Amino acid sequence: MTVPERGQPDYMAHRLLIVEDNADIARLIRFHVQDLGCEADIAADGIQALEMFRRGGYQLVILDLMLPGLDGMEVCRQLRQRSAQVPILMLTSRSAEQDRVAGLETGADDYITKPFSFPELMARIKAQFRRLEALDAGPAAPPAPIRRGDIVIEAGSRKVTVDGQAVDLTAREFDLLLHFASHPGQVFSRTQLLEQVWGYHYEGYEHTVNSHINRLRAKIERNPAQPRHILTVWGVGYRFNDAVDEC
Repeated sequence: MTVPERGQPDYMAHRLLIVEDNADIARLIRFHVQDLGCEADIAADGIQALEMFRRGGYQLVILDLMLPGLDGMEVCRQLRQRSAQVPILMLTSRSAEQDRVAGLETGADDYITKPFSFPELMARIKAQFRRLEALDAGPAAPPAPIRRGDIVIEAGSRKVTVDGQAVDLTAREFDLLLHFASHPGQVFSRTQLLEQVWGYHYEGYEHTVNSHINRLRAKIERNPAQPRHILTVWGVGYRFNDAVDEC
């Protein structure tokens, strides 16, 4: 295993589950993540992946969409039922937007389309690790809940309620909502959100932001078609309604 260079993050505590039926691609991914100092296991099908995940100990899952038997969409659904926090990075050879959106809607935190470059894949993985490390570090004392209209966000416990009812958000949805609610009234472009919430930016992935915002609106807005909280600023991006208490 390659030892990380001095000054580079050490990810030796991280274990990845690579779910990929193409053995050559799976081995290449494992080779590259080992260069980060990670350990990685490979599952060649969905059933094996679920069994390995059940035994626990993984900090990230790289999941191919096209798998024999149980496909990646169903595997993602079942993984998300078992853990809301472990990041899932979906690999797909499908380039149609509806396929990418479907992957995100099943609970994937991110996706990358085949063929992909390994530097890009490593950047995506490291961005997920940075988010995990920020969560593990945590604040010295729990921050005060953020209240925005009928939404209450507890950053320490990563809990959200709307009208007093608990809302189940994925890790990325929570991060996105917290970022918006922490900067009410500020307009963010899709590129800024990718950089500030996802931790990276690659040209052409702005629709990832759109998909996550649509999913988030479906969970927190009374009428997602007429949102009160996360507003579209046409031609620019999105902002969190700073006058929401008056709505």
